[in-house]
Amino acid sequence: MVTAPVRRVIWPRSARIIRSIYPPIDLFEDIADPADWEALASAEAKFNPRIRDSIGDLAKVPLARRITGPGASWVMAPFVHCSPLRPGRFTDGTFGLYYAGDSTEVAIAETIHHHSKTMLATDEAPGWTSQFRELIGSVDADMDDVTGMADLLDPDHYGPSQVFGAQRRAAGSNGITWPSVRFSGGNCIAAFWPDVLPIPTQGAHFSYHWNGSAVDYVKKLDTGQIFGVF
Repeated sequence: MVTAPVRRVIWPRSARIIRSIYPPIDLFEDIADPADWEALASAEAKFNPRIRDSIGDLAKVPLARRITGPGASWVMAPFVHCSPLRPGRFTDGTFGLYYAGDSTEVAIAETIHHHSKTMLATDEAPGWTSQFRELIGSVDADMDDVTGMADLLDPDHYGPSQVFGAQRRAAGSNGITWPSVRFSGGNCIAAFWPDVLPIPTQGAHFSYHWNGSAVDYVKKLDTGQIFGVF
């Protein structure tokens, strides 16, 4: 088993970018006891069969690690809506992670990489594409630091890092931190459980421009500013 040093990650500000099309999940936003979520979801599903698709797989998050209240759905969502069809650097998709960067620029760069792969795979026409929202939070947790571990930071191949992620999650780790491979000088974290991080607040909204082969511009929707991607 690969091991990494554990260090305290303290960021006054973290940034995560998600698609704006996903609305808050009412069950997680309410004050209901997380222990009652399954029963409430079952009752609501009798009147709205699609409610379970909205809520996701609650079994992915142990009761003790669930969070609730305004904004909680932004944290819970990546854990209950994970899928092997959407793997990441430190998960094969069978479990979820909350990925974030230590700046907006890092979060955008990481998102652009994955968005570009999707756009290429589906042969999308050039133009302004999906809208994204920024989640602003903070980090104060012990995490496994994989800085300098080249086999876990390969830009394109995630096999070893996915194995490492699964092992560290099973061992009780809070998450992993590493230097971004998409934005020089930036850093990333991946939290294994929702309760590792405080609930974030909403930041800016963005749109990405696709030129047919890459994302070349980012627009900040509240100001109309357009930034080139290099």
